[in-house]
Amino acid sequence: MSKQPFSLLALDPAQQKNLIDLGYTEMTPVQAEALPLALEGRDLIAQAKTGSGKTAAFAIPALHKLNQRNFGAQTLVLCPTRELATQVGAEFRRLARYKDNIKVVVLCGGTSIGPQIGSLEHGAHIVVGTPGRIKDHLRKETLSLASIDTLVLDEADRMLEMGFIDDIENIIEHTPSSRQTLLFSATYPTNIKSLSQRFQNNPAEVVVESIHSDAQITQDFYICSSRDAKNDGLITLLSHYQPETAVVFCNTKQMTQDLCQHLRKHNISAAAINGDLEQRDRDQVLVRFKQKSCRILIATDVAARGLDISDLPVVINFDLPRDPEIYVHRIGRTGRAGKEGKAISIFTAKDRFKVDVIGEYLDRRIDFEAIDTLPQDLKPLPSPDYITLCIAGGRRQKVRPGDILGALTGNDGIDGKTVGKIDVLDFAAYVAIERAHANQALSCLINGKIKGKKFKVRKL
Repeated sequence: MSKQPFSLLALDPAQQKNLIDLGYTEMTPVQAEALPLALEGRDLIAQAKTGSGKTAAFAIPALHKLNQRNFGAQTLVLCPTRELATQVGAEFRRLARYKDNIKVVVLCGGTSIGPQIGSLEHGAHIVVGTPGRIKDHLRKETLSLASIDTLVLDEADRMLEMGFIDDIENIIEHTPSSRQTLLFSATYPTNIKSLSQRFQNNPAEVVVESIHSDAQITQDFYICSSRDAKNDGLITLLSHYQPETAVVFCNTKQMTQDLCQHLRKHNISAAAINGDLEQRDRDQVLVRFKQKSCRILIATDVAARGLDISDLPVVINFDLPRDPEIYVHRIGRTGRAGKEGKAISIFTAKDRFKVDVIGEYLDRRIDFEAIDTLPQDLKPLPSPDYITLCIAGGRRQKVRPGDILGALTGNDGIDGKTVGKIDVLDFAAYVAIERAHANQALSCLINGKIKGKKFKVRKL
């Protein structure tokens, strides 16, 4: 399919301008197929993977018909994980900038329900959340779905794998039958088709290939002599390839922790993310990685689901998965938006069969080398370029990125060029500062004020 501009869609001029401002010029394949149908009000069952642009494919039509004067929840998006829900909520806020006073609320477990109840008391146009926490709010009657006109099931296959089917059915029963239902799934197992038949009205089917292409991802495989040798093999790989940032995949929570400790012993900036982390700690790990104040993120597949990392140069499989689809999903996190990416896998003879399974799935022969063939004169991986400062105030305290930048650069502060990414969450804000200027920036914020208020600030 040839590239199609968003200007072909019958959207408000203000919405079109916002898309241009956000860098949305040409539609991805799933957007080109799904958006015209969704804008007509059709129910959709769409096969699309992470990185395909699916969030915009359901957010743009939902916002197009949203009545901002009605503060009853009009759009509900169900996601399998907190990370994906947070990512979807953030994208909705970006895409909604052309409308005044649009309220997006993210409702997930792992955080206190009290502040969520307080936020819902003032109404919300768009609700994004995980099935368990949405069901909690319905049971407490702190959320009404009586005005929902757009229901989205995002990564529906993953939600069913995680056992959310009963919760999903219960939630759908609280929504009007006249709603538009958009179902997005990476795969089409039988239970997805059954879900569609029960809750959708004559849905249009959209099937597109993943946006990721083997052609733009270089895949290297290295065999190690033993399980223990893999740890030092990873150090060798990082030394040889010198990635600015990389995600390392492990199959177990314990391995993420063990490997993180091993890298830190070798003075490599690393952080682990797995399902055992509290939400605040998960947020901090992800923000540090995105702000490039941490080089290596070590993750399990579940913890990495929904991660929104736009410019990832390298993915490393420390543990190969048994399922080749998971392998493809992992390496698809690099080489996005036409950029070249690299996927590196290390394995032992015991796991050689996994390499063969991946080769059969990809319909290609996979060549590999011994890890010992790489140069052994190890060069240290440099420290990250940035340090992240954590501010104990966020969106709920009306803190905005411009307020933080002003506090840093005003009154003999630091040069704005030394400030990197600024991320404002509900109750905390994070700002990346070039390493050489981090202490001065910390002093500026500790001794100064943001929007006339004092906030606690610390280095991460």
